[in-house]
Amino acid sequence: MRLRHVAAAAFTVGSVAALGLGLLSAAAADPLPRTTPRDAGLSDVRLTEATTLLQQFVAEQKIAGAVAMVARHGRLVYSQAVGAQSLEPRVPMTDQSLFRIYSMTKSVTAVAVMMMVEEGRVALTDPVSQHLPELSAVRVANPDGSLRPPVRPITVADLLVHTSGLNHRTSPEYRKAEVRSRAIGLPQFVANIVRVPLMEDPGTRYRYSESSTVLGRLVEVRSGRPFDQFLADRIFRPLKMTETSFWTRDDQRPRLTTVYGPAAGGGLQPVELEAVPFTERPALIEGAVGLVSTAGDYVRFAQMLLNGGELDGVRLLRRDTVTQMVANGLPEAVLAARGGSMGWGLANVNVVLNPAALPYPANRGEFGWDGSAGTIFWVDPQAELVTVLMTQRSPADPDRLRQRFKTLIQQSLVH
Repeated sequence: MRLRHVAAAAFTVGSVAALGLGLLSAAAADPLPRTTPRDAGLSDVRLTEATTLLQQFVAEQKIAGAVAMVARHGRLVYSQAVGAQSLEPRVPMTDQSLFRIYSMTKSVTAVAVMMMVEEGRVALTDPVSQHLPELSAVRVANPDGSLRPPVRPITVADLLVHTSGLNHRTSPEYRKAEVRSRAIGLPQFVANIVRVPLMEDPGTRYRYSESSTVLGRLVEVRSGRPFDQFLADRIFRPLKMTETSFWTRDDQRPRLTTVYGPAAGGGLQPVELEAVPFTERPALIEGAVGLVSTAGDYVRFAQMLLNGGELDGVRLLRRDTVTQMVANGLPEAVLAARGGSMGWGLANVNVVLNPAALPYPANRGEFGWDGSAGTIFWVDPQAELVTVLMTQRSPADPDRLRQRFKTLIQQSLVH
């Protein structure tokens, strides 16, 4: 159904002032202790401009709605829900709305893998085939179409920093071979991905890929429990991420946002991204793109990373492990080929190495990543700043919304 006319009267730019300057919703418990923007060293004016930007995108029918949260020094200073999580029937967006976070799942998977590393169950230098024997059969495609063994095995580190030679789930090669389906299990997924040749030798190129779903299977095998259960027991419950999972419970379904895309002739229309919806338990527990979460849950996860692996007295990883995860992990030659201004960390995050080369304000060492349905998070260790923005839009980033929002948040820093 085409949704040409968003009822934006309640969400006009002029109503922003009524929402307050960075005021926080009281609809649910705060994900972190709260403080005022002024006490946290943030500008009320800039935060209001950030809200205005989101409101404008709603009013212009570029997105249906959004939830954004900002924390500084471990305290929540900004939380806004604008627009609607569903247009027909109209359901207002709230700070408890649920989002398909797609590739922001990868950082959660990376934490699980590094738990295995700390426990000595795997090593970053291990050939993955040591734990998943199926990968011993991988081959590399030559330019003439012939196949050969890789010059070295794929390692665990290769999977974390996308230098494995594996390809992306939407690549023509993987689509043709039907590698990925939410209707198959993890063992079948691994078997499928091995059937398709590597694009290049491991360690020679950064190629964003399906490696995190392979890592989910690795965690499953080495921990001896299903991947979703491992995440629930070892990450979500300890961090009190009570709304994060691979599918929505019955009581959560009314809060699951609808994904929208541009309709022909203007406006928005619903978009179905998956054959198996997130309201059902999928067969594929997908470490690359599978999670549903709230902005509040993900703020807690990101704050744990900023804190060096700990939150509220609960430690998931050692500080030195997290320091390694959020630093560049790409070899020099691979980094240079990628441009050099942005590295990639074991936490499955972009890492800012040269802020001057970026088209938006950032600090060296800042890290984060986004999701293909309109979500993003970033962490600025220098400023002790965590930001999460969630929308449900495909294509994900109309008119550079995420970059523009990020710029306003970065500019809100006063001291």
